[in-house]
Order: sequence, then C-alpha cells, then structure tokens
Amino acid sequence: MSQLSYARYGKDNIRLYKVDKDEKTGVQTVVEQTVRILLEGDIETSYTRADNSVVVATDTQKQTCYILAKQNPISPPESFAAVIGTHFIETYPHIHAAHVKIIQHRWTRMTIDGKAHPHSFFRDGEEIRVVESVTTEGKGISIRSKIEKLLVLKSTGSAFYGFHRDEFTQLPETWDRILSTEVEAGWQWKLFKTLAEAKAVDFNAAWQAARDITLKTFATDESASVQNTMYKMCDQILAAVPLVEAVDYALPNKHYFEIDLKWHKGLKNTGKDATVFAPQSDPNGLIQCTVTRKGPTAKL
Repeated sequence: MSQLSYARYGKDNIRLYKVDKDEKTGVQTVVEQTVRILLEGDIETSYTRADNSVVVATDTQKQTCYILAKQNPISPPESFAAVIGTHFIETYPHIHAAHVKIIQHRWTRMTIDGKAHPHSFFRDGEEIRVVESVTTEGKGISIRSKIEKLLVLKSTGSAFYGFHRDEFTQLPETWDRILSTEVEAGWQWKLFKTLAEAKAVDFNAAWQAARDITLKTFATDESASVQNTMYKMCDQILAAVPLVEAVDYALPNKHYFEIDLKWHKGLKNTGKDATVFAPQSDPNGLIQCTVTRKGPTAKL
C-alpha cells in the first residue's frame, strides 16, 4: 500500500575547530567549521523493518569527522568535504552517496602594532564560506562553493531607470541611489571523478578570486541595475576559474529611503540634497540569476 520514496540521514551541526601550529615560527592558523553529513544507500529496511544493522550511527559519523580532521587538512573546505564523502562510500558497501555541507566561519588574524599577530584573531562580520558536496559511488564528486552573508553598501554609483511602467507603477526613476545587499554567491565545479582530482584544485584561490571580483565589481560598476551588475560578476568569475561550470547570485535589496523634511522650515533632504535616510527591513527586492558557459544547447 505504501513505499519509501526518499531516505537520507546523518549528523548535523558538528562543530569543528582545528589549529595548525608552525613550531619554527610560532605562527598558528585556525579554522572553524560546522559540518553536516547525510548518507544514502541500501538503508530502506531501517525505516520499514526496524533493521538497524544498516545504520551507520550518527555518532559514528561525528567521530569519523573528527578523526578525518586530525588526519587531513580541513582547509580548503571543498577538499575536506570530498575526503569525508569519499570515506563513507568507500568504507561502507551499502552506502552509495554522501552529502556533506560545510560552513566555514570567519576568523581574521589581528594586526598589533602594525604586525600580524601569530595567534590572535577576530571575527570581522557574519560572512561565511559554504561548501555543498555530493560524493556518489561510481559517478564522482559534485562540489558547489558559496559566499553567504557578505553585507555590502555603496552610497552612490547606482541607478535604476527606464524600467517598464504601467497603471500599477509608483516607483520613480533614479539616477543616483544607495545600493546595499547581502551577497549570496555560488559556483558549481565540474564533476570530479576521483578524490585525487578534487584535491589537486586550488579552491582557496578560486574563492578569493570570486570574492575579489564580487567586491570590485560592486564598488566600481556604474550600476544600471542589480541585474546587470550581478551578470558582470558571474561573467568574470567564469573567465577567472576555468573549472567552474556555472555561477549564481541572489542579491536582496537593502533599501534606504529618503526622508522628506521640508515640513520643518523648508529643510531640503531629497534628491541631490538627501543626506539622511531611513534604512528599511522589508519588503525588499530580490534578484537572482545563474550564468553558465555558452554551449550548443545553452538556453535561458
């Protein structure tokens, strides 16, 4: 009368911190992550027949994550996700796919008296680096990298005009506005056939390039729209990282509205005279796009 159509289980919110110590220089490097592991395979009977013999306990998954972190570098997180996924499908014959998500939290080295401090760090914002990987038996390793919660703002250099107008349109055109958004950017890598192939990639350089492109384009582009600016970001990342197949952005507008103060003795605070604004929480615009490499079958 019924059948199990979907089954996946694992350990979420594994908190992981690792410090690398250079004994010669005294410099230490820290990485903090939150890891999720979800397994798929021949596990149906654990749901339908109360057969726990096919279950790799979630505590086992947690302990495995810690042991693999001791035995391997955990940065870049893409490589560590591939290590975790490969371990599970190679160790357990009945596990055929491992989904790993890693959130890497931001720790920035302190500069004290003009010098980088060897072992002190601070968190300069809520930005996170995210990796989502799927290691599938007989197929390979699919990896998606992301930047999330990167809050940016520029006080000019953005416009929005020439948009469609009809009887429902109230928004005025503007040639000079505040542009602010919380960046969510992702890039899908080509499918890696083996762990060695994935480990050979410089994921850190690609992440830095994507972040630099995002910030530079945001800052320097005379933005006609969020749509056009985000397309330029995608196009540049594809050019900079040949192993990336697709780039996507989701950019919510963080609106700042002018406040009309002319009611108070004719005080000017609109248009070019606007210097005081009211930050808005919602509703907000949300603009998304995915840009892929052009091919014979590429279409919107």
